[in-house]
Amino acid sequence: MNIKTNTYLALAVLSASLLSGCDKVSTFFGKEESKELVQRIETNTDDGKVGMLLPDFAQLVQNEGQAVVNIQATPAKRTTTPDDDHSMDLSQFPDNDPFYEFFKRLVPNMPDMPQEEAESDDLNFGSGFIISKDGYILTNTHVVAGMGNIKVLLNDKREYTAKLVGSDAQSDVALLKIEPQEDLPVVKIGNPKDLKPGEWVAAIGAPFGFDNSVTSGIVSAKGRSLPNENYTPFIQTDVAINPGNSGGPLFNLRGQVVGINSQIYSRSGGFMGISFAIPIDVAMNVADQLKANGKVQRGQLGVVIQEVSYDLAKSFGLDKASGALIAKIMPNSAAQQAGLQVGDIVRSVNGEEVRASSDLPVMVGSMMPGKEVTLSIWRGGKQTDVKVKLGSAAEQTETSAKETEQPQHEGGHDGFAVENAGLTLQVENADGKQRLIVLRVSGAAERAGLKRGDEIIAVSQISVNDESTFRSALESAGKNVPLLVQRDGNTLFLALNLQ
Repeated sequence: MNIKTNTYLALAVLSASLLSGCDKVSTFFGKEESKELVQRIETNTDDGKVGMLLPDFAQLVQNEGQAVVNIQATPAKRTTTPDDDHSMDLSQFPDNDPFYEFFKRLVPNMPDMPQEEAESDDLNFGSGFIISKDGYILTNTHVVAGMGNIKVLLNDKREYTAKLVGSDAQSDVALLKIEPQEDLPVVKIGNPKDLKPGEWVAAIGAPFGFDNSVTSGIVSAKGRSLPNENYTPFIQTDVAINPGNSGGPLFNLRGQVVGINSQIYSRSGGFMGISFAIPIDVAMNVADQLKANGKVQRGQLGVVIQEVSYDLAKSFGLDKASGALIAKIMPNSAAQQAGLQVGDIVRSVNGEEVRASSDLPVMVGSMMPGKEVTLSIWRGGKQTDVKVKLGSAAEQTETSAKETEQPQHEGGHDGFAVENAGLTLQVENADGKQRLIVLRVSGAAERAGLKRGDEIIAVSQISVNDESTFRSALESAGKNVPLLVQRDGNTLFLALNLQ
């Protein structure tokens, strides 16, 4: 179980490459119609009207629980040889010799002596579910990563040794295979896009190794992006999830799997009412690629993006805060070759709206490298379409902007104040280039989030590097001004409100 201990769940404004699975429909299952399996229990109010409808998950658990499995994974056992350091050959002693027992306890690695079983700390408990009758099983990568022995326990107590077909650390999805003698029960696959906040869901798994445990709750939100988890639009629920639930299914009321339980947010290490599941469509796309190729290919734009805040939307002339704002374009990337520019706001991909910046990595990553997509972008106050042939993450290694060192400043001129912006700026020379550096902030600049040491690169898409260009660009920009800033090697936009 991955446990998030962050004190907050806000994403850093910058998100570098774009991921996800593939753009083909899952080959494991055909589309199935499924009736609602959960009984409704009516609770009447005093006036005889129905106050609420509570779900009864008993039938769902009875029907679908057979396809949920318990996974126990241990590292490959270390084999010792007589040449190991500190080893000692005690084959001369009979088993019942007291010196044999003495040296067995004293010397940890002795040839010809059975080694103790792995400590319980080396045992990974997790859950999974069967997606094909011939024994393919989905779980989380973090349940089986680095493990040499994977045991799968079925609901009917049968045990199998599983083979790891493939795993994908970026989506935290792993595919296992067991070899049954007969057809196995399988889950039904649902559509997580049909889920709505407030809808009831249930989890079946093996928390702390207690197999076939059932918990339930509601969908709290959809499309959640977590720090360092830019590739998956997580389903947030309040279903009780604990270590051992990882890799288990999240069911809707129709008995269909809509997600894989993966992470919790916790300050204590235990469940605190916030858990996250990988949407099943993302997981199945990854599983299809793992089954076919043993690895996952991902389309990539090669941009650094940030969220479009309300103030940034106003500064760019948008009617609402939506889309993904391009703060940086990687060299030789698909985005650069297509002519995308810093300051472009991506509003849709192939006609599908980009509501938040976190949507863009998922949309683009769900398509294969080489696929041509149409991006609808906002540039210079107008909407326009740009066609982009996606690159591959495997073909291009992007360096995070955070790894770029700040230039060494070599002194400069006296600062100048821009009173209506609350700014004091200084022109400096760094690495042979003239730069505009922030010395002090107050008022509008402080509210915008500017900090001492920031380098102002552009004002309303106009490059600036001295007092003259800055004042000219600011005067022509209006009251809501987008500033392109470099900070600690990152480039980002800030909205300066002069009203």
